[in-house]
Amino acid sequence: MAKITFIGAGSLVFTKNLVRDLLTFPAFEDCTIALMDIDQERLGYAKQTVDNIIAAGNYSANVVATTDRAEALTGANGVVCTILVGDLPVWRTDLEIPKAYGVDINIGDTRGPAGIFRFLRTVPVMLDICRDIERYCPDAVFLNYTNPMAMLCRAMQGETGVTVTGLCHSVQGTAAMLAGWIGAPMEEITYTCAGINHQAFYLDYKWNGKDAYPLIRDAVLNRPEVYNEEQVRNEMYLHLDYYVTESSGHNSEYNAWFRKRPDLIQKYCTHGTGWNPGEYALTVKHAELRRSDWQNQMIEWRDSAIDLQRGNEYASYIFNSVFGDGTLFEFNGNVRNFGLIDNLPEGACVEVPVLASRKGLSPIHVGPLPTQLALLVNTSARCEELAVEGALTGDPRKIFHAICYDPLTSAVLSLAEIKSMVDQMFEANKEWLPQFKHYC
Repeated sequence: MAKITFIGAGSLVFTKNLVRDLLTFPAFEDCTIALMDIDQERLGYAKQTVDNIIAAGNYSANVVATTDRAEALTGANGVVCTILVGDLPVWRTDLEIPKAYGVDINIGDTRGPAGIFRFLRTVPVMLDICRDIERYCPDAVFLNYTNPMAMLCRAMQGETGVTVTGLCHSVQGTAAMLAGWIGAPMEEITYTCAGINHQAFYLDYKWNGKDAYPLIRDAVLNRPEVYNEEQVRNEMYLHLDYYVTESSGHNSEYNAWFRKRPDLIQKYCTHGTGWNPGEYALTVKHAELRRSDWQNQMIEWRDSAIDLQRGNEYASYIFNSVFGDGTLFEFNGNVRNFGLIDNLPEGACVEVPVLASRKGLSPIHVGPLPTQLALLVNTSARCEELAVEGALTGDPRKIFHAICYDPLTSAVLSLAEIKSMVDQMFEANKEWLPQFKHYC
């Protein structure tokens, strides 16, 4: 019988959906599900939710809930991580300090000054988890859902021997969105997608083997409801010729084109019909509401109707391929770039097709990105590499330099202003960053 461990099981929506998916595979109907969280109350809600799924599906799976990570990991075949390090008071400084300097960040969980400081707080915990995996379940497959995805995976893959990859639902989610725009059944769509997390592009996108990009372009240009749904991404597509995976709200932060002036935010980042708030304050307000009402939300999620149909998250399919029934499964995962994308930095964390099988996880060579994409993605990848180096060495100067070259930050601030901003962010995070002996 397999054992699958959830670290951060109090992230209830993820836990609920991933457990539901797992139990739809015959190989896992009698598995052991180990739920681990440092918050006993959240853990209790997760246990009740999983019990409800098992009862609804009449499964014979066993559930263990514990705050002891060693107990949860011992003997595990697969591990899923959905943790968040740091609560709202420190997280909001990731947005508010840059905002005070004129760097208007929207979400801030992936890259740029906000993403880098979230990474600095999170990476020590993630490395500790990996070391526990090496100790208690060294052959386990570790699937990470925690952001910032690329920097965390790069650090874990470089510093430990754990089989780890990062998963982001934006690849399959955007592929389905594009299929809907052109009226294509998803089962008739194929694509090749590559880049880095949240900046991966569909290098080809086909409907029954034929190039579907002309249909996508027609929909974006001639149907206002389609253009308005993803204004930033649609502008990127019309000018860069390839469609990017992550949402407009995120992608507005990752370049210098949409958020460096208030008029641009007003034009591109305010009126979209998808979730695309133009101001950081809306993101903070949303987080405050969730924080103040989390118990009622937990009860609502726990008691909501149980749909036993398998969803489209990759985790259960990957586990089934590696230690379930062995069915091959191709997905986009975050792995180090050793001969995978020719014109991105060697060893950086990239998001490419990966084949899951009894042999484990095998990344697939993609080749070069189109030049106009490589220019954009290289900047982000090299900033991430420098931030990882700074985190692992405790060198705040490297963190400063990584933020200096962030496209949005450098479009707004001078070097002296960036230095002042980074110093202030280090001060706000000092209780979370013991690895840094001094600031830059």
